[in-house]
Amino acid sequence: MPRSVNAVASRQRRKKVLKRAKGNFGARGNVWTVAKNTVEKGLQYAYKHRKLKKRTYRAIWIQRINAAARMHGMSYSEFMGEIKKKNITLNRKALADLATNHPEAFEAVLKSVK
Repeated sequence: MPRSVNAVASRQRRKKVLKRAKGNFGARGNVWTVAKNTVEKGLQYAYKHRKLKKRTYRAIWIQRINAAARMHGMSYSEFMGEIKKKNITLNRKALADLATNHPEAFEAVLKSVK
């Protein structure tokens, strides 16, 4: 009796990986073994960078708040310390948005803190 292999499932699995590898340079896009490695590594990077993205955005928000606060003669750490003392519950994302898109509103927050 011949060996039974599920060729349909194997082909579907390979096609799924090759579809994900589409657009890569050279063999990375069309050779099964190379494409499989590329896709696996890409998924690892995707997982890792979903976590890193949160850190990156927080750093950007801090830089924007710092720049806006310094324009009014106050450092970031002083500003955040005063905000905590006054129990103003605006997070860094909201403060950064005010600093970039609504400078007059940010200035009002800063004056209430001073």
